[in-house]
Amino acid sequence: MPKRNMNEDDPLDDFDRREITLDDIAKVVYVAGTGPAVIVMTEMPGISPHVARFSRWVRDAGFTVYMPSLFGRDGAVPSVEEGTATFKRACVSAEFRAFAANESSPVTQWLRSLARLAHEECGGPGVGAIGMCFTGNFALTMMLEPSMLAPVLCQPTLPLNDPAGIEIAPDELTAVGQRLERDDLTVMAYRFEGDRFCKAQRFAAYSEALGDRFIARVLPDSAANRDSLAPFFAHVVASPHSVVTAHLIDEAGQPTIAARDEILAFFVHRLAS
Repeated sequence: MPKRNMNEDDPLDDFDRREITLDDIAKVVYVAGTGPAVIVMTEMPGISPHVARFSRWVRDAGFTVYMPSLFGRDGAVPSVEEGTATFKRACVSAEFRAFAANESSPVTQWLRSLARLAHEECGGPGVGAIGMCFTGNFALTMMLEPSMLAPVLCQPTLPLNDPAGIEIAPDELTAVGQRLERDDLTVMAYRFEGDRFCKAQRFAAYSEALGDRFIARVLPDSAANRDSLAPFFAHVVASPHSVVTAHLIDEAGQPTIAARDEILAFFVHRLAS
């Protein structure tokens, strides 16, 4: 994959821009690649060049990437002003439950329908999904869709006001836990040790709820990229946070690259057999 400047807006011109209507709701979805489907859900404040780079890594690993536009300006390097405005709009949007523990964001219903469509279009054993930051927990709720086989949670941030909260309805969490046991599936999860938005209490809550089906990876803060960050990440996020995007160090031997490779291998194991 050619190197791109992460500090320049990404035209996303190697993706097929589709408008997909599901459950009477239309959203733009960027699609690329061949093979089983993986849904890449963007972190706050939108599909940045770093999020697009991760999607290309998934594509190049042998998958069809579906990258839905959920908020923000697609392809943009996130500024402080624009990113903060996007964050505030998402917090009051009816699609998300930014401050509610024990509730599932309504948008997850649409994402489950997207997983079902992607499986119909791409075939294979099933579908993978990764959520990041604001969408971090969504891949877990999507396990209510039978085609979903490979959920990855990167720095799940919601609910914002409860470090130990889980953003999923209790009955849905029970159903997901039962499915993980019944189908012998696991959930991969990643965070930095000093992340001020996704703290140790949240991973502890997931572990208590899902037992050894929840596989947690906690990276040291020293593994986070601190150089040439987009303004939103440098000044608003202001802590190690985005494991496979903005805070990833794209060099061999780095812990963040090891995390990326483990996620790609997880998708291959679950979906390419």
